[in-house]
Amino acid sequence: MHNQTVLITGANSGMGLATTVALARQGARVIMLCRSQHRGELALAEAKKQSGSERIELMLGDLGSLASIRAFAEAFLAKHPVLDVLINNAGVVTVKRQTTSDGFEAMTGVNHLGHFLLTNLLLEAIVRAPQGRIVNVSSGAHKIGRFDFDNPYLMRGFTVWRGYAQSKIANIWFTRELAQRLAGTTATVNALHPGAVGTNLGVNRDTGFGKAVYRLLRPFFLTPAQGAETAVYLATSPDVRTVSGEYWYKKKIEPISKRAQDADMAHRFWTWSEQEVGL
Repeated sequence: MHNQTVLITGANSGMGLATTVALARQGARVIMLCRSQHRGELALAEAKKQSGSERIELMLGDLGSLASIRAFAEAFLAKHPVLDVLINNAGVVTVKRQTTSDGFEAMTGVNHLGHFLLTNLLLEAIVRAPQGRIVNVSSGAHKIGRFDFDNPYLMRGFTVWRGYAQSKIANIWFTRELAQRLAGTTATVNALHPGAVGTNLGVNRDTGFGKAVYRLLRPFFLTPAQGAETAVYLATSPDVRTVSGEYWYKKKIEPISKRAQDADMAHRFWTWSEQEVGL
């Protein structure tokens, strides 16, 4: 990974931090995209300490704000005209229905639309790389995911599982349609299920809600480093240089739901996503 530039979203904790450490150890220049300066600076110090690398940089951006994403992309491209690997790792889970600053339901807004806009704004820099790679962290929850164009932000019938599963099938439609669009370039895009990873996903930072459940279930979870293994593999392995549009679990291609396989739906969903983020 020497001389390669990697951008990781949600890099300040859990799998994002573990992925940062693993890739920095392999010699990559890693940019950590974090929303909070305080948490980001703590994570940056920890990543440098764990990896022994000084080639790690913190940049701030909020995936729940289209304006913030555009400002970040402009600042990033001014410093890094070539991007070898983009790992779309950040994710949110909200027990109650919440919205982003642009009015999107938070899980679809951050987990899909924020990453959709970010990826498209950075696409030229990725295609410019000798072999650019995009890695989207999805989930096995995509198997119960569905999407209603008449109720995209779940104004009716919101549940945490419905919102989360919708955002995760969105990651796969995005991956599959983007793979079609990247055909003929050296760039690839793949999605993955990290497994049940013990992270703070779903724990409310302000109220602490969810911490007791997390502590109870923690012994049954993978560690963040174990959860990051497939993302690291997809970012680095020569074995996947020409593989694109697939869904991975434990470094192997896995089947996806019938709904996720629907190419017409993926295309229609891409067009809807473009309209929502103003592309």
